[in-house]
Amino acid sequence: QVQLVESGGGLVQAGGSLRLSCSLSGRIGTDYSVGWFRQSPGKDQEFVAVIIWNGGGTWYSDAVRGRFTISRDSAKNKVYLQMNSLEPEDTAVYFCAASSARALVFTRESYNYWGLGTQVTVSS
Repeated sequence: QVQLVESGGGLVQAGGSLRLSCSLSGRIGTDYSVGWFRQSPGKDQEFVAVIIWNGGGTWYSDAVRGRFTISRDSAKNKVYLQMNSLEPEDTAVYFCAASSARALVFTRESYNYWGLGTQVTVSS
């Protein structure tokens, strides 16, 4: 089992920045990927970004590419999502998830473990 805990959410004005953290614990190997997803009220959950733990390859959705950056700290077993130039449309609950696929996967079905989420609210 792998446990994931998100933190760093909050309220920010449009144009501002936040950094989300995802702490991983449990039976963690090295052959997996960690992704971020988000869900706004009344909308389906959508992919945001993914990173391959061993190798560091990344991929982003079109909605956030150029504004968000995903990274990892292997020593701390953490994955970060740096969010810049935030827009009201970025308001959502953000979830991190782990996939044993060790690939740049962006469908929620590819992920085995999920955190409970952290709320991000961007005011206009």
